[in-house]
Amino acid sequence: MRHVTGRAGRVGVALAAVLTGAALLAQAAGCTADGAGRVGVGELGKPPAPEHVIRVFPDDGTRDVRPGERLWVRVPSGRLESVKVVKVQDAQESPVPGHLSGDRLSWHPDDEKLALAAEYTVDAVALDGHGRRSARHTTFTTKVPEERFIGYVTPENRSTVGTGMIVSVAFNREIEHRAAVERAVHVTARPHVEIRPHWFGKGRLDFRPKRYWKPGTQVRVSLRLRDVEGAPGVYGLQYKTFTFTVGRSQVSLVDAARHTMEVRRDGALIATVPITAGAPKTTTYNGRMVVTEMLEVTRMNSRTVGFGGEYDIPDVPHAMRLTDSGTFLHGNYWAPDAFGQVNVSHGCVGLRDVKGGSSDTPAGWFFDRSLVGDVIEVVHSNDKEVAPDNGLGGWNMGWKAWKAGSAEK
Repeated sequence: MRHVTGRAGRVGVALAAVLTGAALLAQAAGCTADGAGRVGVGELGKPPAPEHVIRVFPDDGTRDVRPGERLWVRVPSGRLESVKVVKVQDAQESPVPGHLSGDRLSWHPDDEKLALAAEYTVDAVALDGHGRRSARHTTFTTKVPEERFIGYVTPENRSTVGTGMIVSVAFNREIEHRAAVERAVHVTARPHVEIRPHWFGKGRLDFRPKRYWKPGTQVRVSLRLRDVEGAPGVYGLQYKTFTFTVGRSQVSLVDAARHTMEVRRDGALIATVPITAGAPKTTTYNGRMVVTEMLEVTRMNSRTVGFGGEYDIPDVPHAMRLTDSGTFLHGNYWAPDAFGQVNVSHGCVGLRDVKGGSSDTPAGWFFDRSLVGDVIEVVHSNDKEVAPDNGLGGWNMGWKAWKAGSAEK
């Protein structure tokens, strides 16, 4: 009896355990099923990967991205909470300003053009359509150009110049995309005056107002050339600003037939100086020329300007350059009887001076009262008018013709 009773007891216990386990399984299943029998935890369980929630272009890890490609951040649903983009260029870190769309589904930079030779990092936080938060960090680098171009600006930064100064930007490479480069160079003045550009070939861009600058004008030249494509595969390097101040007005009129130079300061005649101009076979250009360089003393060798071995003077005093082709206004100590009487030079304008130069001579007096940017106008010479691109000869071009030289049509 005890044997039978014990076996039956063990069977009962086992059956109870099975029934209890089944009940627990049924209860567990009941906790995870909704009224329709679907499992709900799967939808709100493991969140999707951040790259599926937050989409960034260019893709993470991309290299050699070209400046024409666009940076954007998007979410297919939900909303972007924040986007932070940082650019590292030339070892300098700077934030990239941008804006979210009205529906907060996308973000774009304010300046859509990417910088070259830079690394970008993107940090974005978003909520998906179920309210789950995701964060994503990506990086990409832009193309490093093999070829660059720069512009050399005249006049010098922070200089004080005469009223005839023309802003000239000379490029070290030929510019094929002239309109794009022109848009990247800004010349402004205070007080305001209309300033227009003119291209001389593919390597030089000049700016001037319609008339000479007013004394006291403050001029700012901004080069925004960095990453501008000046020619196929050739990109600008500079992002910098130059300034200069316009000083008093001084315009001098050289009359080659009368052998005189009238010097006017702020419109008033302050001196009439005897000069010698170009001899009959080597005449001086007519027209308005601008002082671009001032040298206390310099060497002048005829071979450098195509006159063979006719002269080589190692110590020409008080020399002021007027053209790129070699026209100067300078002191002369080797032809003392020529001034006011006869033209004997090889195209330059000479003023009486002494060997070594002196402030007590006409040449020294004029040099001490001159600025880079002053205007020297030559009349009544038996020669042609100086070309507008020979030095800063742009004042010899009418305003309509000057404006026609812009690449922006």
